[in-house]
Amino acid sequence: MAQKALSLTFHDTQTLQAAYMPWLVRGGVFVPTQERYALGDTVYLLVTLPDESDRLPVSGTVAWLSPPGVGGRRVPGIGVHFSDADQRVRELIEARLEGVTASRPSYTL
Repeated sequence: MAQKALSLTFHDTQTLQAAYMPWLVRGGVFVPTQERYALGDTVYLLVTLPDESDRLPVSGTVAWLSPPGVGGRRVPGIGVHFSDADQRVRELIEARLEGVTASRPSYTL
C-alpha cells in the first residue's frame, strides 16, 4: 500500500525546535498524527519551515512512536528519521535553529 505524504507546517521556530530530533544520526522531526505506524515504516513528508512557502519533500523511516492515547502532556505522533538523500532539509532546519534556546519541552525526549 502506498503511503500518503504527511504535510507538516512549522509556523514558528519554537515549534520547529520542539519537533526537531538532532540526536538521530541523520536528523529527524516529530510529526503529530493519529495514524498508526510501526517502527521502520517509510514515511513521506512535505515540510514547510517558518516564514517559508516552499514545501520540502522528505522521506524517512519511523524511529519514534507516541501512540494515540499516550498519557501525560505527550502529543500522539511519530518521529521520522531523515534519509541520506534529505540532508539538505536537515541543514536548513539546523541553520534555522542556530542560536535558538529551548523555550518549551520537546515532543520526544
